[in-house]
Amino acid sequence: MEIKPKIKSIPYEEWNDNASLEKLVDELHEGGVNVITGSLDKLINWGRANSLWSLTFATSCCGIEFMACGCSRYDFARFGFEVTRNSPRQADLIMCAGTITHKMAPALKRLYDEMAEPKYVIAVGGCAISGGPFKTSYHVVKGIEEIVPVDVFIPGCPPRPEAIMYGMMQLQRKVKIEKFFGGVNHKQNKEERELGVSNAELVSRQLGDHRREPIVVTEVPQEFVKELEASGTSCTSSTSNTSVTSNNQEDKA
Repeated sequence: MEIKPKIKSIPYEEWNDNASLEKLVDELHEGGVNVITGSLDKLINWGRANSLWSLTFATSCCGIEFMACGCSRYDFARFGFEVTRNSPRQADLIMCAGTITHKMAPALKRLYDEMAEPKYVIAVGGCAISGGPFKTSYHVVKGIEEIVPVDVFIPGCPPRPEAIMYGMMQLQRKVKIEKFFGGVNHKQNKEERELGVSNAELVSRQLGDHRREPIVVTEVPQEFVKELEASGTSCTSSTSNTSVTSNNQEDKA
C-alpha cells in the first residue's frame, strides 16, 4: 500500500527515494524539527513485543514460579508481561508451565488453535520441554513440541523467576523482527489452515526455513541478574536449576 505524505511545503513529487527522504529530514532537523523515520512494521512490532498477554496455563509446580514473577519482588510488569488472560481469544502466547499428560494434550492443542494470530508458545520447566522426571512414564507427553510449535524453551526444575523473565525477553526479540503486514497477521486460506500451523511458521517456511528455530535459555547472563538487582529486585544470582535441567532437552534431541 502506497502512503502519500501530506506535509506543507514538501510537494509529493519531491518524495522520490530514500536519498530524497533523508535530505528532507536533514532540512527539517536544521530547522529545529525533530523527525523520526522508520517502517510501520517496526512500530507495530515494538508495541506488540512490549504488551504480550499470556494465557494462564499452569498445570504443575512451575506455575508458582510464574506467579512469583508477577509479585512485587520481581514485578515483570516493568517489561509489559503483567496482563494474563483466561480466554485464548485475548491471549498472545501460552506460557506452558508444568506437566502435560496425554489426557491434557488435546485441551492444550484446542486452546492453541483457538488463539488469534499471531500467537506464541513458551515451554517452562523440564516437564513441558521433555517430560522432566516423568519422561520415562507412560502418561506424560515428552515435550509439548510434539503438540504445538514452541518459540522459547526455559529449562529448570523449576526455573528461577530471572530465567522466566529472560526467556520472555528473548520472545520479545523474535517479535520485534517479524513481518507483520501480510506475514504473521495474514488470513490463512483453506490449504494453509489444513497444515495446522501458525502464520509465523508459514512465513518462515516460505523464506526457506523448515520451522522456526526456537530459543533455548540454557543460562541467564549475570549482567541481566545484576541489572535486576540494581533496579531494586532482590534476587539470588544462582542459576544452577536452569543449567541442570537443560540436559533433559539434550536427552530428547
